[in-house]
Amino acid sequence: MLPKIPRVMSTQHPDNVTPPFFTQSSEMGGEDEIQEAYYAFSHLDCDEQMWDCEGKEVDIYVVRKLLARYERFFKKHPLGKEIFITLRIPNPTVEKEEAKIIFETLESIPRSYDTAKLFYKKDIPPIFEVILPMTTSSQCLNRIYYYYKEFVAGKQNLTLSPGDITIADWIGKFYPQTINVIPLFEDKQYLLEAHHILSEYLKDKKFPYHRVFLARSDPALNYGMISAVLLIKISLQRLRKLSERLEKPIYPILGVGTVPFRGNFRPDNVRNLCFEFPDVQTFTVQSAFKYDFPVQEVISAIQKLKQTPRLHGWVVDEEKCLKIIDKVSMAYAKQVEALAPLINKVARYVPKRRRRKLHIGLFGYSRKLGGIILPRAIGFCAACYSLGLPPEILGFHALDDKDIVFLKDVYVDFEQSMGNALKFFNEKVLDILPKDTSKSVKTTWEKLCELFSFEIDLEHKQITSHIINDLKFEHYEIISSLVTEAAHIRNFLG
Repeated sequence: MLPKIPRVMSTQHPDNVTPPFFTQSSEMGGEDEIQEAYYAFSHLDCDEQMWDCEGKEVDIYVVRKLLARYERFFKKHPLGKEIFITLRIPNPTVEKEEAKIIFETLESIPRSYDTAKLFYKKDIPPIFEVILPMTTSSQCLNRIYYYYKEFVAGKQNLTLSPGDITIADWIGKFYPQTINVIPLFEDKQYLLEAHHILSEYLKDKKFPYHRVFLARSDPALNYGMISAVLLIKISLQRLRKLSERLEKPIYPILGVGTVPFRGNFRPDNVRNLCFEFPDVQTFTVQSAFKYDFPVQEVISAIQKLKQTPRLHGWVVDEEKCLKIIDKVSMAYAKQVEALAPLINKVARYVPKRRRRKLHIGLFGYSRKLGGIILPRAIGFCAACYSLGLPPEILGFHALDDKDIVFLKDVYVDFEQSMGNALKFFNEKVLDILPKDTSKSVKTTWEKLCELFSFEIDLEHKQITSHIINDLKFEHYEIISSLVTEAAHIRNFLG
């Protein structure tokens, strides 16, 4: 019998404009995140919390703190059986500066097991899965899997000197003896190869099931929103075929945010996303979803998500999708390259919501874009929206009428996402864009007005007009407060 596979994963993505009620400041820190995990489980009814061990001081005692502080709740709802904590670790292959964090993170798993055993008086591993970001090969996954198996749990069979007792006899046995490594695919090449990479990883292992994580934000940042959606659809289709071939369940996780560019996953749009990606098992509930909407709406949306069954996914024409991806990606990259200086300038005024340094995105390494560096996806979206320039429209001018007809058929939430984004457009931004970009954006805007129904948010337009004027005349004193004010209207920071 398979264990419970979570439907709703709470994450620590800092895309919220409103700080949660339980924080002491506008930037959440380590102790706040302990309380956040409890809040996600107990009040919102999420069944999984991603614990991010990248780019911050890692609180490796999360299990001990939760069980000690909220004993009654966790006695009733066992960690590792009914609700879950899943660690997101650095990828040593890519993140050299953070690489050694994996040692203490993986070593914390058996220690958390011992804590939970004392608490529950049962053998229930509270943590048995880790997420590996920026996965590029089965070797990346195997390194984590075998390091844990051989050097964390495996050292229990060693002796410190000839004839001495084993480490297990000295300090106790190490459980779990193995862990599941969930690949997180973020770049175009690896989203399209996810099924091959996972197949290679699984060929010498007897897991009864496996989970795979598909990013939604970084592909949008790298290739544009439309490209990101089509990449996910192709990847899901190929993973579905792999599952059928292996006769083994594969449970996709989809990393969606509230802003349309990053997923349009908001409490009033849960059903659309379930219909868009029916074979996704787990959806991420990020900070804007949790904190920028009325709490009863959030709770109701999470219940809808949990009550909506996972179904067989849609069949997509991969050849047509790939042609559109290539067209949009090239057009998007050209526009973003021209916009990068302006976006980076505004991003400096986007408020922080977590006290951490997030890992470097793949965009910075992109040769197609001349190696330009942009903010991470949340800061990028916040900067664009603060300018009255929803990033959803970038690259759109590459589409012809046949492409749009195809997208309206294959991309279920297409019109909803575009409508939600376009109401925050401000034509005054054309005055501060580079000449060629301004011309292409204006042409795109005129076409979009014919294609989609929406009403401009006049309050948001007034604030972004102020930001545009302040940038034009180099008056930077209140831009940060204006960025925050506009974000409150949208119900997301970025």
